[in-house]
Amino acid sequence: MPDHYATLGVARSATEDEIKRAFRRLASQHHPDKGGDTQKFQEIQAAYHVLGDAAKRAEYDNPQPQFSGFGQGGPGFDFNTIFDMFGTRFQHTTQRPQHSRMTLWITLQDVATPGPRTVSMGTQTGTHNVQVSIPDGIEDGDHVKYDNIAPGGQDLVITYRIHPNAKYQRNGSTLTTEAQADFWCLTAGGEITVSDIRGNQLALTVPPMTQPGTLLRARGRGLPDRSGVRGDMLVRLQARLPAKISPELMANIKREMGQ
Repeated sequence: MPDHYATLGVARSATEDEIKRAFRRLASQHHPDKGGDTQKFQEIQAAYHVLGDAAKRAEYDNPQPQFSGFGQGGPGFDFNTIFDMFGTRFQHTTQRPQHSRMTLWITLQDVATPGPRTVSMGTQTGTHNVQVSIPDGIEDGDHVKYDNIAPGGQDLVITYRIHPNAKYQRNGSTLTTEAQADFWCLTAGGEITVSDIRGNQLALTVPPMTQPGTLLRARGRGLPDRSGVRGDMLVRLQARLPAKISPELMANIKREMGQ
């Protein structure tokens, strides 16, 4: 059985918050989208799948002993035979949980390109790969149920968590980002080139006399909503000033500004 505590680098006495912080740190460090090792990332997910759930952690910490008989036993020795002598036959049933649960961390790029994915889930018998489909418009904290895909034919309930993105801010299906435009482009008008969340480049027109902080809209370049319709991307313009302006040009600018 894998040592999930060692995988997350926490003690067996670690609190729920300590386990969660360790998982988030390691998941961010080893995420494949950031150049991390896929196998290591899957082991981290598998460990948190067990230790992040109180019931699974208790079962992991206190595994039930497996009895295979007393030593080699005698030929034909059967516990049920003994109970039959007293008119009672020993029976036991194990009620299996109706579904399994796991937390899956995804990126904003995953939200932008929903659809089939292969994910790994950890169980007491090892790591299992399952096929899921990321829904359109998935939000951080959403719970999605997948029927009969977990080991043993159980349903799987995935809680989706979305990594923060430093470049794009999300508001529903709308994304907001920033781009620089030089002084002359903002003053006289022109074009700038930006990239959307999917890595596609596009040109945006900057009207003359555009103020820094103005939002330009790129339609259909945002995230899909619940119905699969893509929202827009808003680009906030930041001014990039020239390193040097001649005295004559500065005088002309001041004159035009009435100074």
